[in-house]
Amino acid sequence: MSRVHDALRRAERFGSESEEPSARSVNEASPRESKERLHATLLHAEPSAAPVGATAVPPDPVSLHVTPEEPAPATTAEPPRFGIEEPLRNTAAEPPRPVYEPGQAMPIEPPKPPALESPVFHYRVSGSNGTAAAELLANVVEIPFRPAPDAHLIDWRSPQETPSEEFRSLRTRLNHLKAAQPLHTLVITSPSPAEGKTLTATNLALAQAHLAENRVLLADFDLRRPMIHTVLQTDRYPGLSDYLLGHVPLSAALRKVTDTNLYVLPAGTPVKNPLELLNLKQAKMLMEDLPKVFQWSIFDTPPLLFSADANLLATLADGTLLVVRIGETTFDNVIRAMQSLCENNVLGIVANGARASELYSKYTYYYSRPE
Repeated sequence: MSRVHDALRRAERFGSESEEPSARSVNEASPRESKERLHATLLHAEPSAAPVGATAVPPDPVSLHVTPEEPAPATTAEPPRFGIEEPLRNTAAEPPRPVYEPGQAMPIEPPKPPALESPVFHYRVSGSNGTAAAELLANVVEIPFRPAPDAHLIDWRSPQETPSEEFRSLRTRLNHLKAAQPLHTLVITSPSPAEGKTLTATNLALAQAHLAENRVLLADFDLRRPMIHTVLQTDRYPGLSDYLLGHVPLSAALRKVTDTNLYVLPAGTPVKNPLELLNLKQAKMLMEDLPKVFQWSIFDTPPLLFSADANLLATLADGTLLVVRIGETTFDNVIRAMQSLCENNVLGIVANGARASELYSKYTYYYSRPE
C-alpha cells in the first residue's frame, strides 16, 4: 500500500508537465518505422507525420530511384568554325568561302604582285621594226626641210658639195665602229660655246638619214640654249622637256622631216632646272628605249666646261664626239674637256672651221670634170 501511495504523490507532483515523448523514446524508435516513414515521403505526396523533435535520418542510397534526363534532340546547326561565329555574308556580292573543319590544313594563297608603276607617257617596244614603233611614228607630224639661210646644212639634193663629202666620211667611220661595238646613241659636245657642235650634230644626222632604211633621231638636249628648232625653223615646243615632265606623249614631241628618214626632237618648253630634269628616271628610260626605234640617235648637248649636262648624258650614251674649232679652241680647253669626260666612250674629235686648201680645190676639180 505504501508503494501505491508514493506513486500517486509523484503523479500529482508532475501532473502539470506535458506528457511529450522523451528524446530517448524517439531515438529508440524501431528501424522498421524509420524506413516506412522514408518510403512514404518519397512515394506519396502526403507523407506520414513525423514526431515533433525527431532527428532527420539520411536517406538510404540503395533505395533512391533517380529518373535520367532525356538527351537533347540533335540540331542541324553548323558548329562555329574555330570557335568564332562569323556573321552572315551577302553571297550575291562575293562568292562563298570554303568551310574547313577544325584541324584541317588551310591552303595558303600566294601574295598578289604589286601594281607596276609605269610613266604615263612612257613607251617601250620589242624591236625597231615592231608594230608599236610603226604606230608611234605614224602619228608624228611632218615638217618641210626649210633650214635657216645661215645654217650651212648639207642638202641631199646637192650631193656633190664639199661639206657633204666630209660628213659622209664621218658617217662611214661611225658605221664601221658600229659594226664592231654597240653604237646607237651619240652625244655631240664641245669644250666651249660657238665651236660648231650644233652644226656638226645636225649635218651628221642628215648624212645618216640619207641612207635607205636608216631611221635617225636628232634630239636637242641643250635645254639651256637650244638651237635645233632655230636651225630647222620649226616650233620649239612641245618637245623634250614636255615629254619628260609627262605633259605630252612622245609622238607629239617628235617631228619628221618630209622625204627623209630624219626625226627631230626639239628642246621643248624652257625649264629652270635642266640638270635636275635630265636626272629624272624618264630621261634614262628614254635613252634606253630609243635604240629600239631608231638606228641612230644624235644628241646636241651643252658645252662641257660650262655645265654638267653633257657629262651626265655621256654616261648614258654609247659614244661621245668632241667638236673643236680650229683657231678658236685652245689646247688647254681640250685637255680639260677630255679630263671632265674621263675618256668615257670618247670616239674622237671633230675639227671644225677648216679653211679651203688644195684638198677642197681637188674636190671641185673632180666633180666639175665633164664625163
